[in-house]
Amino acid sequence: MTALSGAGGVLARLYAARGVRSVAELDLGLAALAPIGSLDGIEAAVALLARHLGAGNRILVVGDFDADGATSTALLVRVLRALGGTVAYLVPDRFVHGYGLSPDLVRDAAAHEPALLVTVDSGINCHAGVALARQMGMDVLVTDHHLPGASLPDATAIVNPALPGQGFPSRCLAGVGVAFYVAAALGRELGADRGLVPGLLDLVALGTVADLVPLDRNNRILVEHGLRRIRAGACRPGITALLTAGKRDPRLAVTTDLAFAAGPRLNAAGRLDDMSVGIECLLSDDPGRAGELAELLSSLNEERKEIEARMQQEALKAIAGLEPGTGALPPVLCVHRPGWHSGVVGLVAARLKERYHRPAVAFAADEGGLLKGSARSVPGLHIRDALADVDARHPGLIERFGGHAMAAGLSMAPEGLATFRAALAAEVTARLEPGVLDGAILSDGELPEEAFGLATAELLRDAAPWGQGFPEPLFDGIFELLEARVVGLDHLKLRLRTAGGRRTLDGIAFRQAERLGAARPAHVRLAYRLGVNDYAGVRSAQLVIDYLEPA
Repeated sequence: MTALSGAGGVLARLYAARGVRSVAELDLGLAALAPIGSLDGIEAAVALLARHLGAGNRILVVGDFDADGATSTALLVRVLRALGGTVAYLVPDRFVHGYGLSPDLVRDAAAHEPALLVTVDSGINCHAGVALARQMGMDVLVTDHHLPGASLPDATAIVNPALPGQGFPSRCLAGVGVAFYVAAALGRELGADRGLVPGLLDLVALGTVADLVPLDRNNRILVEHGLRRIRAGACRPGITALLTAGKRDPRLAVTTDLAFAAGPRLNAAGRLDDMSVGIECLLSDDPGRAGELAELLSSLNEERKEIEARMQQEALKAIAGLEPGTGALPPVLCVHRPGWHSGVVGLVAARLKERYHRPAVAFAADEGGLLKGSARSVPGLHIRDALADVDARHPGLIERFGGHAMAAGLSMAPEGLATFRAALAAEVTARLEPGVLDGAILSDGELPEEAFGLATAELLRDAAPWGQGFPEPLFDGIFELLEARVVGLDHLKLRLRTAGGRRTLDGIAFRQAERLGAARPAHVRLAYRLGVNDYAGVRSAQLVIDYLEPA
């Protein structure tokens, strides 16, 4: 790592802490991608797609109602249409169909008269839907990245890096990453324009970052090249519009812009309305139309924020009722209140996980009274496997479930909630290592005094695509508190002086207004990221504070 010493050793230390052992491992060129043909099942998938394209058959892409599903759908629809296919898409309505390729969705799909159904970001656990589609005479290609159950659906072909026995070196692909590999293999087979599929890496970057999959080297390559296209103005008009609507400059786009500006706006459509709005934004080649759709998505996102704020307050009251006589919280938080919005429970679970440092599940009732839950986990607990063990020990308690290590979904009858809460708590307790729920913050240590400047902030911003599994650098230290004021509803704007007294700079602490209290301490201990603040054309270093406490 000696070649990185020009950064004062900061970058070398950060990369080493993330498992990088040589400069060669930082090569994010496309040539370093895992080979297209190394993903199991891809040859059968390509043959199936090529046969239907050659016959002029109708193809229906069945997506999902989150950002990964939307980008996967847009990518595959664009490629299949560019290859001459007669292609439409269909996305389940979470309030009508629920998740994935359900039998009800297959019956709706039949109205399009497809010869081939292609699932993206779903399908691996949709046995009944796949079976019905096959009975109705459709071929089914499942492309997914979720963990399979004990058996696989009877699809015509399956591509999924999470299948047992896979030799593919990057098992962490998002759904859009799987769609990219399938599209690339198909394009190569049919002799398509060599720039067709790489030209859609902006979609891959957005879906990969928004879905919070681990950024192993392969995913970092995909994200890096997608970001390059966005910064160069060579991306979908919809992505530019989503970033602009979120007051982010596409020319300077980094992963946090995708995660906190573009991603939430895209997700808002699936949470509150119809993800087709988001997909059309990504499919549009007209900047004006894409801008209109992005503004609509921004409006939905604002509505989502209001609903989420109300549910969060109700969730906090529900948490108070879970504390036993000792005042200690259970190892997993399971909450439900009548009237909760099923499209927002995942965000509630995520906020509870962040606040209380333990896994959380939030439930909302559908129109039939069935509880639909969204779970979020902490490092060290594979939540989907925990749900599988609950299901095995209590047959019939959970109607269906699926997901990842860090996030999962499930449905169950309301009368089983108390049993489920106790059963999941037992599983979590058995699985967790001591100290996991203590809420310890893992830091990259202190920054040297000379590093608190714009040059270091820009260096860290541009150093690599940071994200899940390859986290953005987080530092800690004690600062003199010069000023503090509340902005917005509950954010803190701070003016700080470094411990050595040679630097003053601003800091922003989102949703932490209550941490300081009425009495302002002279010094505070912070866990923070060194960011770039661009305000009124003036760029400066700024601390983005994850945690603060009086020192």
